Amino acid sequence: MTVEKWNVDAAHSSIEFQVKHMMVSKVKGAFSDFTADIEMDPEDLTSAKLNFSVAAESIDTRQAQRDGHLKSEDFFNVEKYPNITFTATKITADGDDEYEVTGDLTIRDVTKPLTLEVSYEGTGKDPNTGNMVAGFEAKGKFNRKDFGLNYNAALETGGVLIGDEVKLNIQIEASK
Repeated sequence: MTVEKWNVDAAHSSIEFQVKHMMVSKVKGAFSDFTADIEMDPEDLTSAKLNFSVAAESIDTRQAQRDGHLKSEDFFNVEKYPNITFTATKITADGDDEYEVTGDLTIRDVTKPLTLEVSYEGTGKDPNTGNMVAGFEAKGKFNRKDFGLNYNAALETGGVLIGDEVKLNIQIEASK
């Protein structure tokens, strides 16, 4: 294959996260509104160009009050910083169909490097559209405080309400 433009199929893709809650459990959530500019050869991602934009307001943790708090100035401040972005800066092969994708993650106008472990899941022809599709899974983690997401509360029993580490799980289906 050659390097070509691919389009994310949002109906078959997801950007999910999880954060520790009260030091004993995990809260999971997702973003439902995201776009990407992707130029790639899915069989050799080392030359790919990847730019993702996520609408921070599309956060969904299945709890409206918490989502409202996450959209507020305490966290994402979606009125002032509507988008979370990721731009790949370096992609290295890390075994068969495995890659390390390092890029610039920007949240609240703070940009820090983030490395994702990416697995190429394969390609196939969509029987409904005739388009070629490619699948990818990416995992990574970052410290939310590095991006100014500092809100927290001390617990009576020790520890804090919200963990600092955010784990990401991203599933992408793209078509050309």
